[in-house]
Amino acid sequence: MTSAKQKVEELRGFRQSRAGLLLSIGSSIFGAFGVISDIRSARRESDALQLVNAGAAALALATSTALVVRELRRLT
Repeated sequence: MTSAKQKVEELRGFRQSRAGLLLSIGSSIFGAFGVISDIRSARRESDALQLVNAGAAALALATSTALVVRELRRLT
């Protein structure tokens, strides 16, 4: 049996694997659809606070995508 510490290390290694990075890209794409939906909804309702929230989410998504792309470049 593996200890909990070994399992945690294996999961940390998954993020740096090619499969883990591709999964991260997929989740980023899925998140982009949500951000686009939020922006459209905020514009339709003329809700400035919701628009600012969607903008912040878009920035977070862009940052995480840039980090994933950097890790992919390191693998290749």
